[in-house]
Amino acid sequence: MKKITLFILFLWTIGNYSVSAKITKIEILKQESYQNGRVFGNIGAFVRITGLAYGEVNPFEAHNKIIQDITLAPRNSRGMVEYITEFVMLKPVDMSKSNGLLFYNVPNRGNAYGPDTTLMKRGYVFLWGGWQGDLYGDNKLKIKVPVATQNGKTIMGRLHTEFVVNDPTPTVPLSGTTFTGQFHQPYETASLDPKTARLTRKFNPLDEPIEIPSTEWSFSDCSKGDCVPSTTQLSLRGGFDPNYIYEFQYTAKNPLVLGLGLAATRDIVDFCRYDKSVQNPLAGYVKKSVAIGVSQCGNFLRTFLHLGFNASEKNQIIFDGLNVHVATRKTSVNIRFGRPGGAGLQHEEILFAGNEAPFTWNITTDPLSGTTGGILENCAKQGFLPKIMHTVSSTEYWQMRMSLRTTDVYGKTDLEIPKNVRIYHFASTQHGPAPNENINKITGQSNNTNSFNDSWRALHVALEQWVMEGKNPPASQYPKVADKTLAKSTEIGWQTLPNIPFKGLVDGYTVRDFGKEFQAKWMTGIVHEPAKLIKDKVYTVLVPAVDQDNNEIGGLHTLTRRVPLGTYTGWALRIKGYGEGNLAPLDGYFLPFAKTKAERLVKNDPRLSLEERYGNSEHYVSLVKKAAEEMVKEGLILPEDAEREIKKAENNSLFD
Repeated sequence: MKKITLFILFLWTIGNYSVSAKITKIEILKQESYQNGRVFGNIGAFVRITGLAYGEVNPFEAHNKIIQDITLAPRNSRGMVEYITEFVMLKPVDMSKSNGLLFYNVPNRGNAYGPDTTLMKRGYVFLWGGWQGDLYGDNKLKIKVPVATQNGKTIMGRLHTEFVVNDPTPTVPLSGTTFTGQFHQPYETASLDPKTARLTRKFNPLDEPIEIPSTEWSFSDCSKGDCVPSTTQLSLRGGFDPNYIYEFQYTAKNPLVLGLGLAATRDIVDFCRYDKSVQNPLAGYVKKSVAIGVSQCGNFLRTFLHLGFNASEKNQIIFDGLNVHVATRKTSVNIRFGRPGGAGLQHEEILFAGNEAPFTWNITTDPLSGTTGGILENCAKQGFLPKIMHTVSSTEYWQMRMSLRTTDVYGKTDLEIPKNVRIYHFASTQHGPAPNENINKITGQSNNTNSFNDSWRALHVALEQWVMEGKNPPASQYPKVADKTLAKSTEIGWQTLPNIPFKGLVDGYTVRDFGKEFQAKWMTGIVHEPAKLIKDKVYTVLVPAVDQDNNEIGGLHTLTRRVPLGTYTGWALRIKGYGEGNLAPLDGYFLPFAKTKAERLVKNDPRLSLEERYGNSEHYVSLVKKAAEEMVKEGLILPEDAEREIKKAENNSLFD
């Protein structure tokens, strides 16, 4: 009798776990006219829908087993792990006018930035879905994920956090103040006893850290005057100083199953694309789908592809195309006590997980780490190779080791790029274009104003046509070893400029050891922090070479780069009081040309002045027009954007 009962239970279990992951319910919270019924070209008005998608995942299904701690999450009566994700959708009121393209935007730290007007006129349906389960703050798209437990018992683990502040501050969150910590809920400390933790500080990222006595700090919140004990805040007597890097090790508790954000992204797009029920606002209308991820979100998409989430549990493709923008690494969304916001820059977070091999889209062998693999490895096995545009600024070369995505680990040979991948480097740009020439207090100079937005927009249209029509986009444009447009940072041809120190400082990379419980290739498992540097295994990181104006030679030249008004860099150095001499986070310089020859000679500036290179406003405008016309023909700027930039040139006061 006992054997029969167990056999029946076994059959029930098998049947129960055969259920596919899916969106079980859509709850519409609000439906409203977008921008008061504004008409977008021939497509007409749009409607904005906000809601909740309830999903569940089979923890034992092959597509989900990679999710860290999925088997330690609570399950419902069907043996499934549940999540609830918030979403926003924009769709034409008249769906017959849509072109059938689902355009998925990965929210950056929960922010669902508004769509581009040009793209709305093309009839896209836009979708944003929460994927990051550790966010806090209002107006953020979030996902509710469970806490992992060990048979109901609290899981604890050692955590490494970093604090780099821009202003003196008495209290910081345990999540950190760098890119990892911003907007993220801290993991609570398991104990308020300072003897269980360690706070250190250092000036340079590779300096030996100096321990700060536990009598000088506490688990508390002193931001409002009186100090109150806190399990999520850290306070330092005298405050945290912008001149230092602070590191903190403590015992955290209650890890979130953040990897469910990968499954939720897969499942909501799968639902919107294939589900025929009345619950789906897009039922029957989606022909193809593409995704765009910027910075943190581009890293998320690289992780999404690498871990095999571009195939549904029914083995249907999720995204036909992707634009991974200003992103070169993977994200730590799928490790225990994961923190998916990290950057791993030269001055910040150099010992955080996320930058491990494989670096490349195609399968390669890294002799330093011993890893063989590629970001598209699982996609190839599944039979779904999406069309990919990888777009980067210059900052990704200086701060995020972009060259390792296109060269061997010694920087000697260019690698073959897969046929389904295009790489575009926006020459002489920074991570996010600066809207004006305001002085950056950390660098003491103007941020880089060379915007890649116009060319990036044109490439969005090219991605649409590549996916929907099979029309090939422009060829890849990025610096290479073979044509000497990619070089060691001290050999790029930089000309000395007055008051601008140049050290050739770049964010290098060394193999790190996070312990035996961490699967570095797949960015999953349990990390033991801080990581140990394997100092004899150092990668060669290269950066773009420059011309006589210190502007980059290779890559895709924007209109501003073709008719420059100064030098535009993807790097900048910190000034005194902010970690002097190290690289600023994601910033570059705009260093304007002198107006006249006399002015530049007084300044000892080797670059030709505006007067010498353009003569007068009319000649400058003619060059802008010519360059804009060439870019329109090349498919690198849309006609309406070209017209706007020409008018801007005509209204300039450069020669007044």
